[in-house]
Amino acid sequence: MPLLKGLTLRRSLWLGALLAGAALLQGCGGTLYATVKDERGRDVMLIGRDPVAYFTEGRPVAGRPSLAVELPNRTYYFASEQHRAMFLAAPAKYEPQYGGFCSNGMAYGLKMSTDPDSWIIFQGRLFIFGDILGKEQWSLTPAFNAEKGDFMWQSEAKDTPWREQTWKRWTGRVPWYKTRWQIHEDWVKANPGKPFPSYDPGGWLTNLFLKYPGWRALEGYSQPKIELPRD
Repeated sequence: MPLLKGLTLRRSLWLGALLAGAALLQGCGGTLYATVKDERGRDVMLIGRDPVAYFTEGRPVAGRPSLAVELPNRTYYFASEQHRAMFLAAPAKYEPQYGGFCSNGMAYGLKMSTDPDSWIIFQGRLFIFGDILGKEQWSLTPAFNAEKGDFMWQSEAKDTPWREQTWKRWTGRVPWYKTRWQIHEDWVKANPGKPFPSYDPGGWLTNLFLKYPGWRALEGYSQPKIELPRD
């Protein structure tokens, strides 16, 4: 009898959390892209990193607010006029995949997290991750993850606010979903003898309801802090 009551209580709490989350998301679904506000109120991508520099210099480089390109719902900073011109000539070539959200999460339809210092160029495309763990996990099967990420982005995530989309795929998981423990086991098998990166992602409640994509990088939580550039 106590066990049955315990199960009933947990089920009630779970249902309550689902209803509360759904109610909250109706009023605050979040942005479409992984952006942060600058002093002018613009929604800035990559916490101000220059998207072209990943390709030309092979590293993240801080852009300048005065050298910006504004696109619908997102703004990019550039380190030079040359990079700005290159981007304007072919924005699709340089924009990060999946609106700058974590590419590892997008493989499962989760539109969360961004750390512009965790990145990979794969098959000529820029993939951004939420942290070092996401990058390591995605890199186990990059072609598979890119295929699934492309599908989820185009089929449902692209035009859905990030909180709404993530809640949808957190409560209704895709058929190929893997838990973090399953991915951890895959990583250990692929990297025998190598220590798994130690990292605190902050918890799902904080990431989905209390904070915003990129908060860990911008605030320096469990990883190096990234400053939003200023002129």
